[in-house]
Amino acid sequence: MAIESVLVNVSDVARSVEFYRRHLGAVVVDSDQERAELDLVTACLVLTRVDSPAESTWIGDDLQRGFRHVGFKVSDLDARVDALHDAGVPFHLEPIHAEGEVRITFFYDPDGTLLELVEGPLQYHEVYDRPAVEQDWGLGDPDRPRFDHVAETVADLEATKDHYAKLGYLLMSGIHQPSDDRGFEINFLRAGDSSLEIFTYERAEKSVRAPQLDAPGFVAVAFAGDSAPGAAVGTAAGREVYTDPDGLLYVIAPA
Repeated sequence: MAIESVLVNVSDVARSVEFYRRHLGAVVVDSDQERAELDLVTACLVLTRVDSPAESTWIGDDLQRGFRHVGFKVSDLDARVDALHDAGVPFHLEPIHAEGEVRITFFYDPDGTLLELVEGPLQYHEVYDRPAVEQDWGLGDPDRPRFDHVAETVADLEATKDHYAKLGYLLMSGIHQPSDDRGFEINFLRAGDSSLEIFTYERAEKSVRAPQLDAPGFVAVAFAGDSAPGAAVGTAAGREVYTDPDGLLYVIAPA
C-alpha cells in the first residue's frame, strides 16, 4: 500500500494552497474554502480547514515518537531556498551536506508542518532490497518537487517493520549517523514510489505524543488499500484514523 496522500490541517486553505504552489510546485486538483487537494507528483497533499484548532503538542526535537517531517526531492535546492528566504519562511535547518551525499534543508509551512527538501540521489550505507533502491534512483531528478517520504521516530525498528509489512512495506535501505552520540540511525521502508523514513535513537530517551486530529499541521498519511493493522483512534477527512505503535496516524484509502 503506497502512500496516496498526506493529510494536513490548515487555518487558511487559500494561503496554504498558494504556499505549496509557490514553493513546492504543487498542482491544484481541487480547492475551495474548506478543503484542497494538491498534486505533488507521487502523492497528493490534502489540506483541510480547522475552526478553533487545538494547540499542537508536536515537538520538533526528533525524540518525540511519531511524525517528524514530510520530505520532497528537488533538483534546484538553492533557488528554492532563496525564494523561501525572500518570502520570510521560517527555517528549522539551513542547507547542509548530509550523510548519503545529499544536500538537505528543513522549513515550516504556514501551520507549522515541518518540510524537508532533498537534492541528489541518496547513497545508502546499507542496501537490503536492491530492486527497490534501483526503482528509487530510477525516478531521477524531478522537474518539479516530488513527494518522497514521511519521517517518523520509533522506539523499536522491528515492531515498526512488522506493522508496516502488513501494509506491503519492505525494508529497503539504511543510513548511519556516526557523528550523532544519541545512537541515531535512519532506515527506509519502501512501497511504490515513496518511503517511510524511520528514525531510531538507541541511546536517547523518547517522548510519546497522544493522537491529535484537530490541531494545525500534519494529521495523517493515507495509504491506498483495503484494511489497516492498527487501532482506530478517530476520524479525519471522513475516514477512520489508525495509529502505528509509535503514534503515526494514518487512514486507508480504498484503491
